[in-house]
Order: sequence, then structure tokens, then C-alpha cells
Amino acid sequence: MSVQLLISALKKDPAALLEKMHIASDAVLVNQCDKSGEEETIFGGHTVRIISMTERGIGLSRNTALENATGDILLFADDDIVYDAGYEKALENAFRENPGADILLFNVRVCDERKTYWNEGVKKVSKINCGRYPAYSIAAKRDALKKADVKFSLLFGGGAKYSNGEDSLFLTDCIRKGLKVYTTPVVLGEEISEGSTWFHGFTEKFFFDRGVLFAFLYPHSAALWAFRFVYLKGDIKSDEIGKKNAWKQIRDGIREGKRLHK
Repeated sequence: MSVQLLISALKKDPAALLEKMHIASDAVLVNQCDKSGEEETIFGGHTVRIISMTERGIGLSRNTALENATGDILLFADDDIVYDAGYEKALENAFRENPGADILLFNVRVCDERKTYWNEGVKKVSKINCGRYPAYSIAAKRDALKKADVKFSLLFGGGAKYSNGEDSLFLTDCIRKGLKVYTTPVVLGEEISEGSTWFHGFTEKFFFDRGVLFAFLYPHSAALWAFRFVYLKGDIKSDEIGKKNAWKQIRDGIREGKRLHK
């Protein structure tokens, strides 16, 4: 069972990045920068394919890495994750202990203000609760992803038209296509945040984009999720632009999302 990291990076020096991330497995590194090209290198005895591209977008980056993947187990990664020693063995063991899982969602340590989840055990994940997991928590069997023919959206995430949500949409698509997704309490590493590429406060665009996302995630109940988001979710500071305006923006986003997602 071979492990391969699929790393999405933005304007990084590949050699320095591999060192910083403590890479100890094969990897595909997609570096969105100011040049195009491909090369292969050996780092710590492992093969790393480096793909440089001038095009932008996190969905494009992850899809490019996925299209060039060859490992049995694929772990999506960002360029601000530092992995613990032995992460590759921990990945292998987790899949051996959960043979029915196509996808496992792992723990990564983050600062409190960026924490959206923490797995305490092994639990099955559904379309209702998959929205809290970032892409860097996702490890998957390559054959299962290939069979389901799932890809990341090019409309959402850093560098795309709408702010974020490509990871939630990816997991939702996986579940809709029958893949078995579970959490695991195994910890793989730590996020050393360099700042968000998409979050610039609870602005009108933030709520509008979230409305578009809800229309894609919950086609028949987007308004209910929007109401919860604006009025009931305590950590969403909709009072920064006013709840009335936030509600208008998120509903406008839902309407646009429904036009796009037919």
C-alpha cells in the first residue's frame, strides 16, 4: 500500500517546501507560480513530481495533482502543513484498520480560531456533516476516486470566483456517488498558517458566496441552511454588516447558485 501526497502550493520554492513540510513519502507537487513545466526529483529517497503552472485556482491545482497521482492512498495537502514523523505509516495503518473506508478524514492540529473539527473516534460521515472538513484532512483510495470519477469544483476556493467550499463539495460528491467516508482520530501533522487566501472578513461577498455554495450543497434546503448560518450560528459575525444585509446577500447567492446548478 503506497502513500502519495498531493500538494497544492502557491509561489513556493519546491526544495525548501519539501524540507519544511517534512515530506517522507512520494508526492505530486503542483506549484502555481510564474512559469510552466514538469520535473521529477528524489527527496529523502522518495519520488516527487513537480508540476509548475501559471494558471490559478485551488480546484485546478488539486485536480491536476489527482490526474497525475499513482499512489494507492492519496493525501491532499496544502503548503502550510508540517507533517509528523511517521505520518505515512499512520496513514497505511489507519486504512488497514478500516478496510471498508474509501476515504478517511484525519486530524491536523490548527490554532483555535481556525479549528472547524476534531475527530475523537471512527464515525461514518454523511452529506449533512461533511462540510466541516478541509481538504488537507482527506485521504482516499485512488482506485475508489477513479471509479467514482470525482473532481474538485473550479468555481469555489482560493483563486476561483466564489470564496471557498471546494472541499465540502468534493466530499459531498464522493458520498453521493457511493464512496464510504469515515473519520479517524489519527493525527498527521500541524497547520502553520500563513493567512487565508480567501477570507477577508464577514463581508457582503462572504455571505453571497456562502449562499451560492449552499445552493450547490443543499439544492432543496438551501434557505434553511442559510437561516441557520446567518441567525443561529454563534461564531458567524453577521452583525458586522447587519443581519438584514447578510440575509439579503446569502439569499441572492442562493438564487445565483440555483441558476448555475441545474
